[in-house]
Amino acid sequence: MRDQVRGLVAGRVPVDEREARSRRRFLAELARLERPFDELADPVHVTASAIVVGPRGVLLHLHKRLLIWLQPGGHIEEGETPEEAAAREVREETGMVCADPEFVHVDVHPGPRGHTHLDLRYLFHADGDPAPAPGESEDVRWFDWDEAIAVADPGLRGVLLALRP
Repeated sequence: MRDQVRGLVAGRVPVDEREARSRRRFLAELARLERPFDELADPVHVTASAIVVGPRGVLLHLHKRLLIWLQPGGHIEEGETPEEAAAREVREETGMVCADPEFVHVDVHPGPRGHTHLDLRYLFHADGDPAPAPGESEDVRWFDWDEAIAVADPGLRGVLLALRP
């Protein structure tokens, strides 16, 4: 899986300077890490997230600990591909079922507990009302594109601008 991820990231044409910096760091860290997909092996590890779009705009959730609006995402479980992890995180955090992901972005950013996330971001298309499971995100909603871009963190803003219809 490491070689597939390296190829995906190396082949990315960045949407902005932040993604260009993230791409360089991602590739350097991926080469250094013994177990890059294991969140317990190193504070720096690969994660996967989902940019969910549809007729109503962009689906975001209010992160429970960080208290900011983010795309669904998280750690890759053993035996999962990054695409499967992104789809699982969408299901868990929003209650939406998505398929057919397209790799669209890479970002390196601080995560909780002093971790650094090497985040692979996948585009999913969906429609319907979110219904997160108990104990997951308490606030999940569709934002129109302008709203989503306005509330997005700097790492998400560039890709939303690039994807906006």
